[in-house]
Amino acid sequence: MGPQIDPVQTSAVMPPRTTVVVIGGGIVGLSTALTLAERGVPVVVLEKGRIAAEQSSRNLGWVRKVMRSIPDLPMAIEAERMWSEMPERVGSDCGFRKAGITYVSRTPEELAKYEGWLNTVKGVGLDSRMLSRRDIQTMVPGGAVDWVGGITTPSDGRAEPQLASSAIARAAMAKGAIIVENCAVRTLVKTGGKVTGVVTEHGEIACEHVVLAGGVWSRRFLANHGVELLTLPLVAAVLRTAPFEGPADCAVGASNFSFRKRLDGGYTITQRGALFAPLTLDHLLIGMNYLPVLKAEWKNLRVSFGKEFFADLGLPRRWKADGTSPFEKVRTMSPAVNHALNEEAMRNLIEAWPVFAKARIAQEWGGMIDVTPDSLPVIGDVKRLPNLTLATGFSGHGFGTGPAAGHLVADLVMGNKPLVDPAPYRLERFYA
Repeated sequence: MGPQIDPVQTSAVMPPRTTVVVIGGGIVGLSTALTLAERGVPVVVLEKGRIAAEQSSRNLGWVRKVMRSIPDLPMAIEAERMWSEMPERVGSDCGFRKAGITYVSRTPEELAKYEGWLNTVKGVGLDSRMLSRRDIQTMVPGGAVDWVGGITTPSDGRAEPQLASSAIARAAMAKGAIIVENCAVRTLVKTGGKVTGVVTEHGEIACEHVVLAGGVWSRRFLANHGVELLTLPLVAAVLRTAPFEGPADCAVGASNFSFRKRLDGGYTITQRGALFAPLTLDHLLIGMNYLPVLKAEWKNLRVSFGKEFFADLGLPRRWKADGTSPFEKVRTMSPAVNHALNEEAMRNLIEAWPVFAKARIAQEWGGMIDVTPDSLPVIGDVKRLPNLTLATGFSGHGFGTGPAAGHLVADLVMGNKPLVDPAPYRLERFYA
């Protein structure tokens, strides 16, 4: 079971036509719909299950510029600005707080990576700075580890995943967007070689443009149209504690844990140094594209071959418009909790800040992340499918950059000047 999402009353009726159809009701799809609705563009969001029920509500809630990939930094900067403006934009609190994000280091080698990143972003205008041992003790008191140093960005922050997507959805609907849950899109409709609509389990809807924001499901959807998207699934284990008085209000990441304060007074915690990698057929089909990152990150992966492989194998990879799609068979991807990873996270965190021994675990969950070979999302058109725009493969960063990503997608759909340069996100980068 995933976290409890702030409930939203969506539409029970799907219109026969609109201007833009968004496939996927996660934060990126909803942010796209909100931006389009604000611009007066009719838009319908079709979600196979419930909005934000997958990774959009299961992530850590970080809104981060610190240590952000350089090509992705412009969008992260825009996203932080948009999160600051979100309460006024949507009319409710999404939990965004500029409390800062800090990375701490045990080794000079890790600290050198932080310094190297900071040198590459000089002149960008970030407030990032290096930290000494004493700085860390002052910012996050009560520590029991003698950290070598760290890096912080005070303007970074966090929002609440269980609140934010719901608030964005309500605002989009108030401005004219239609959101339909429990309505899986089976396939695209093409006329004259261009996308002109979608076929859902409840019928067809005509449109001028389609946005695919399907997260981990996007690869399977595109493959049914003969388009290969390079994404593989990884599973993060996450827990939240009951409210208690912890060491700091900021978010802190180390090599083997991370924590951040929640709006409800508890903490969200994960084993930052490890992800669960349940093997699927896709790992065999496209795994060679990930060899460089696999060599660099092998120690951070907990690989498993088991029931996940066969469950994935049991879902169809090809289907027709009048046949049941895999998206109807699995309404919500809800991976099993990896308790071992959560136990590791708590042990490592208690060693570093003993006060966490007082924390009571209130809930645990798993979240499936769609990862590209370079950890950058895929945002842009598909040459083989005119009038289709992709917004997927966010590699665990979709929540933090979601508002800016939705704005960029809306720009591309409308042919406007893009918010940021979309070149780093184009699909073709993997096949050049």
